[in-house]
Amino acid sequence: MTETMISLKEIEKTYKMGQNTVHALDHVSLSIEAGDFVSVVGPSGSGKSTLMNTIGCLDHPDSGEYVLDGNHVDSLKDWQLADIRNRKIGFIFQNFNLLGKLTALENVELPLIYRGIKVKERKERAMASLAQVGIKERAEHLPNQLSGGQQQRTAIARALVGQPSILLADEPTGALDSRTSKEIIDLLTALNEEGRTIVLITHDLHVAREAKRTVSIRDGKLYEGEQTL
Repeated sequence: MTETMISLKEIEKTYKMGQNTVHALDHVSLSIEAGDFVSVVGPSGSGKSTLMNTIGCLDHPDSGEYVLDGNHVDSLKDWQLADIRNRKIGFIFQNFNLLGKLTALENVELPLIYRGIKVKERKERAMASLAQVGIKERAEHLPNQLSGGQQQRTAIARALVGQPSILLADEPTGALDSRTSKEIIDLLTALNEEGRTIVLITHDLHVAREAKRTVSIRDGKLYEGEQTL
């Protein structure tokens, strides 16, 4: 029996915009099983980023229940949430978020530094992670010496180095050309086939269809499938 990795029930998140109240998440319920590959697709301003921040324990909902791998997120302290983000979730961003003065290897090492892992082990694990995404030979290059695809592979290696069970990818192909985008999606698919749970946030329906399952979000409301697009 497959276990539920992510369970959101009646999640609400609102923001004040002047005199108006914006329902970024409007009674959102979503269940994702371990090993699933789910894309969340919707236009700009639909609530995608708020949903990702909630799943990634970066943002607190106003109400509702969030259970992550058996942990009731609402009851956790900030240091516990930080530990979950470091150990259980790997984040992949559209703009890579690499530190320009660090090499690819040093960028990938960063999550392990926060864990207090010793230099020799963390370099070995970072190099293995770079090898896993196919750019071990670029380990000593700075981000500005890498192509967009190589930068995103470095970012994926950084997300993988802590051996998380969940990967959250926020528009991972948004800054890439179509050929490189396909390479990145193929890489995510391979990682999913290895057993990782992947949540892919995108506005691109062609990218979304590469996942096993698609949900749509519009005006803070979540729908199964593509019917809101």
